[in-house]
Amino acid sequence: MQPLIDSAHTSDGPDRGEDGGTNAPDTPVVPARLRALAAHRWFWPAALLLGYGGQVVFRLVLSIHNYFPSVHADEDSYLVIARVLAGRSATELPVGVVIPGGYPLLISPALRIADSPAMAYHLVMGINAVLNALVFPLAVVAARRLGLSRPHSYLVGTAVALVPPVVFYSQFAMSDTVLPVLLLAWLLAMHGWLSPGTTGRRALYAVGMGLAAGYSLATHDRGGVVVALTALVLVVVLAFGWAPRLASLAGVGALGVSYLGAQLLAGFVRSRFKDVPPSDVGNKVFENLGDSKYIGTIIARTFGQLWYFMTSTYGFGAIALVLCVVVVFRRRYTVAERVVAFTMVALLFGTALASAAGLADNDRTDNWVYARYCAVLVPLFLVVGLAALWRAGVRALLWSALAGTVLIGVIQLSVGAYAGSALKLWVSPWTVPDAMFLASTWDGLHMIRTTFGALAVLAACLLLRVAGGRRVVAAVVGCVTLFAAYATVAVTGNVAQPHAKERKYQAVGMAKEAGLRKDDNVVLDMDLDWDARMSMAYEVYWGRVWSDDLKDGSNPPQEATAYLAGWAKGALPQASWPDARPGWRIAKFNKDKGWVLWRRD
Repeated sequence: MQPLIDSAHTSDGPDRGEDGGTNAPDTPVVPARLRALAAHRWFWPAALLLGYGGQVVFRLVLSIHNYFPSVHADEDSYLVIARVLAGRSATELPVGVVIPGGYPLLISPALRIADSPAMAYHLVMGINAVLNALVFPLAVVAARRLGLSRPHSYLVGTAVALVPPVVFYSQFAMSDTVLPVLLLAWLLAMHGWLSPGTTGRRALYAVGMGLAAGYSLATHDRGGVVVALTALVLVVVLAFGWAPRLASLAGVGALGVSYLGAQLLAGFVRSRFKDVPPSDVGNKVFENLGDSKYIGTIIARTFGQLWYFMTSTYGFGAIALVLCVVVVFRRRYTVAERVVAFTMVALLFGTALASAAGLADNDRTDNWVYARYCAVLVPLFLVVGLAALWRAGVRALLWSALAGTVLIGVIQLSVGAYAGSALKLWVSPWTVPDAMFLASTWDGLHMIRTTFGALAVLAACLLLRVAGGRRVVAAVVGCVTLFAAYATVAVTGNVAQPHAKERKYQAVGMAKEAGLRKDDNVVLDMDLDWDARMSMAYEVYWGRVWSDDLKDGSNPPQEATAYLAGWAKGALPQASWPDARPGWRIAKFNKDKGWVLWRRD
């Protein structure tokens, strides 16, 4: 299979062989015993399995102690939908709209077998670790497709799977846990479908591509970009005959089936939350794109997301972006390479543009450089960027790095000039974790310091590559791996854990202190702390909740057993429900935290 970056056209020596060593003078000799061990058929499958197990354990160490949702209202909504898909009763959907159920479907077994919300969340963290760690073997396969040897592919896969943009979101019940896995599988299947092989083999890859695209749509609205690109590629390939027609038609059929499956899943979820409208993100994207007053903001925020994406990959994402653009326009590359390269670039820009347009009317500071939406693409580009250290010649590598650095600088200056003082407002560390780590500060967004931090890592890697040739690349990637693991641990300790700690009382402390039971049916006062209202939909594990303001004279639902009301400072507890209905009494209250629990006798 042809590599995407062809070392035959480089200027600084041959590539290594299958076992990591060649006759090249700058390549260290691999010990004979190690070569003999690696020659066994079971060695690399066992190594992959052990590496995958290590990735799972690493994630479990970081997240298994978590036992409540803290990212509101996203986590709460995914967990509530998972509860319904597990066969349990419906309740209020915290986010206010029906969101895709693909990720909740994967974690629903946890809510089926656990009898408490804490135990269910522990199990969700375990499922997240198992799913997210699949980035490792897929990244290894992707590196092999780029022409790297098995040892080098293993190194690249390890580094890619440990970077914060991949691991961070798996510490929460969020769809970003599984999206990187789906997108890697999708592109690998696309490459296999367009590469030489038997019609049956290529048809299987096409089916895998279509199914992965459809499940991406069922997992998050960003999957809409994936489906659109898949459909475009299928149409173009069929039109130009770049793949056997039967194989391409199999891909069309798989895409249609998976799209239908996504719609059926969405329809089922909507049927269980009849009073909740479906998500209108897609419509909002096109509406904002068509509104002239948002155009400048959308462009600036698209650039901001690209800046964050390239810095969070330590600049290697920028190198990969430049290389992909070059591959698209060079005829000496294969159809598979050119199509995949185009798809990667289109997916990056399409995701950044769609998310920027969807949030164009939101004034949150982090929306200018939001980390999350493009983070799922980090593994795709980081594999290419790290592979370039081996596969690209020094001149090509340095020119790509220079172009990428200029791109980062221009984008940063553009965003800073347009957003201005908006970038100096307070920003939650959770929304920009990589930027804060690279800036060596956890007190705000510092774009210049973040850029210098990312480029310093890239410069160090390139300096070693130029000085030592290909023989030092394995050591360089090994250092990147250690740095990525350190960054992930630092981000966890300084962002993920403090974020959850700050929300612990609202998530579990209030319900415990108030004596709420998992089978209660609770009305939540609209004046109650917002984080608490979001958390209660999950914390009231078997019962259900409603958000309502009973102070305006509304009657509580007939099946309600409790009313958790907000309590203004200086007022009596009875003032939290002045016109309390007969049969209701004050059970508990907390003046400092501002809540009163009413119970039905």
